[in-house]
Amino acid sequence: MRLVFAKGAGKTDTLTIVRDGRPDEAIDCPKQRIIPHDMVHYAVESVLDARGFLGRVAAGEAADFTMGAEAVSDGVERLVEVIQGDGWSGGVTPAGEMIALYAVTCDARGCPALAVEAATIDAIRVRMAELTLAWDAVPVGGRLELDFDGRH
Repeated sequence: MRLVFAKGAGKTDTLTIVRDGRPDEAIDCPKQRIIPHDMVHYAVESVLDARGFLGRVAAGEAADFTMGAEAVSDGVERLVEVIQGDGWSGGVTPAGEMIALYAVTCDARGCPALAVEAATIDAIRVRMAELTLAWDAVPVGGRLELDFDGRH
């Protein structure tokens, strides 16, 4: 599956999901000062060995907001939220604090937390930094394409 992020001039960017044998699907991504939310998903899911939103889409589900609850992907979504919040804060929260916040977030949302270690947080941060550099280099109207196989 290919993820094609296009940088918009206004308040949104766009993600187009390209899969063999299926029509392309486009998602508006509101700008949020850091990389787009679904690019944060890519950072997390490409490091973490767990099936989240992108993994579900790669497996054939529609890329929309009607996905049913699923324990693992719900846990991935909570981690994406924690990573995204850390990105908004400069990406300097100690990994142990992020893991604790992740556990609290999962508990509050009633989903099991995935096993996440400090090394996982560090690897996700490296991927976030790589994506940030690449995205920052994309001009308005330009695109950044990423491959995602969705295997977990």
